[in-house]
Amino acid sequence: LDGFYSWINSGTAPIVFWISGFYFTQSFLTAASQNYARKYKIPIDLLGFQFEVVDVQECEAELPDNGVLVNGLFLEGCRWSSKDKVLAESLSKILYSKLPILWLKPGRRDEFVAGSTYTCPVYKTSARRGTLSTTGHSTNYVMSVQLPIPE
Repeated sequence: LDGFYSWINSGTAPIVFWISGFYFTQSFLTAASQNYARKYKIPIDLLGFQFEVVDVQECEAELPDNGVLVNGLFLEGCRWSSKDKVLAESLSKILYSKLPILWLKPGRRDEFVAGSTYTCPVYKTSARRGTLSTTGHSTNYVMSVQLPIPE
């Protein structure tokens, strides 16, 4: 919680946001999109996120020109290979592994370039269950992240 107190008291947002600490994560994601939409005068409904894993320690992270850096995400049933920069099989007897810092890069969805990725759902808890909301998703669902996989 020290990070939140510092943010409130100093008025300076952190470079890396602890995404797991937000109660309503979707509002944080919407704010990131709104900042981009206002900066470039693009309708927000044309925007989406591209994702890039940033393999640096939090203290070495630099503020991106656009988007936000987040940490606090975990992978279940796979791991991030820092060497190959792709998802890889889990190590023996390890079910959960920490995802390094993730850069959420807003941009126009129609300009995104598709690659070899896995659409990884992000949930608030590992249980993944919740009640269905009006969007048709579980209330525990946050978003889907495209993560690179081996070709």
